[in-house]
Amino acid sequence: MQKLLTIILVFACSFSSQAQDIYLHCGKLIDTKSGKVLTEKTIVVSGEKITKIQDGYISGKKDDTTIDLKNKTVMPGLIDMHVHLEGETNPKAYLQKYTDSEADLAFNAVGFAKKTLMAGFTTVRDLGGSGVNISLKKAIARGKIKGPRVFTAGKSLATTGGHADPTNGSKRSLIGDPGPKDGVVNSIEDAKKAVRQRYKNGADLIKITATGGVLSVAKSSSNPQFTVEEIKAICETAKDYGFHVAAHAHGDEGMQRAILGGVKTIEHGTLMSEKTMDLMKQHNAYLVPTITAGKEVTQKAAIEGYYPAIIVPKALEIGPKIQNTFKKAYDRGVGIAFGTDAGVFKHGQNGKEFGYMVEAGMPAMATLQSATITNAKILNMQDQLGQITPGFIADIIALNDDPTKKIDTMENVVFVMKEGKVYKK
Repeated sequence: MQKLLTIILVFACSFSSQAQDIYLHCGKLIDTKSGKVLTEKTIVVSGEKITKIQDGYISGKKDDTTIDLKNKTVMPGLIDMHVHLEGETNPKAYLQKYTDSEADLAFNAVGFAKKTLMAGFTTVRDLGGSGVNISLKKAIARGKIKGPRVFTAGKSLATTGGHADPTNGSKRSLIGDPGPKDGVVNSIEDAKKAVRQRYKNGADLIKITATGGVLSVAKSSSNPQFTVEEIKAICETAKDYGFHVAAHAHGDEGMQRAILGGVKTIEHGTLMSEKTMDLMKQHNAYLVPTITAGKEVTQKAAIEGYYPAIIVPKALEIGPKIQNTFKKAYDRGVGIAFGTDAGVFKHGQNGKEFGYMVEAGMPAMATLQSATITNAKILNMQDQLGQITPGFIADIIALNDDPTKKIDTMENVVFVMKEGKVYKK
């Protein structure tokens, strides 16, 4: 037995000594923590982790791999806090709700996930689908398909007829009376049960639709759709399971109820008042702007027949206002978490959001920090993601230009590493 153990140990040590490290030679390196752009650095990656950051261009052992990024700008993998990986905008989307099966959604989601990763987003928060998004998360984590690390809400929570009621727009024979299992809440008890069902299903967080929305087949884009008591029940129950709560909200009253109820992020925030902005600061809530989605729905609403008729006036009202609200909120000191609502526009174009944020007055470095260290903190991953630091997960991307000087370079990520594995080079 002793001899066998010795052989095993010798073999293990031999295997370990042959493990290859990766040396990334970086012309520029964005330090998201300090907000500085460093030059001529070497990142050493061992397995899934960053082990060293060294000055100059350092070489490893003979068996190690060196990747030349000397004419690139390197930074941590990006985090998008609002995507929908199960679907993507198209003029047949409302019909496909009735014709596509879960298998169809899953096959489409595989492609959308890969596009997202190749755009430099190594982590995303999926804020609502049918539940296929939970299986997608698992498949990516197990290495079966290529995609970002996914934190998912599973099915969003709504009230009857609310923005995420899955039967909106259906004929009477299909409407039925969906309840907590289906993500429809109409009481405090429903609220608690719906959260627990999401936990049982394998979700990582909770998404509620605190107000009406633009793309649902319903009249209002902004009316409040939960009581404060229902939202409190959702948030308190979510806390028991280690979840945070995200709230879709365009209308001001619904936002105030959501913040008082305990949500962590407000998605969109279109008609937000200064009073609500101050309330967000007081309760340490973040705004996820989704400016790109606002631009997209405004453009698509001008195409006859692209959206059902009931949606068009909502899109034309809400879409053009999101960017200006973001500017006011940022100027007033509201915390900003980067998020795009990808799926409302084409997946893989998430990087456009940076340009719109800068256009509205947010400094380029601050936008990069919102998509890295800020989002990592909200996800409770601040000691693993969002920085290129020894001990952190090796999620690393590279760009042709320095985004602090040329922000549109964020739309063309040329190198992607996730957990120490190169996916795009």
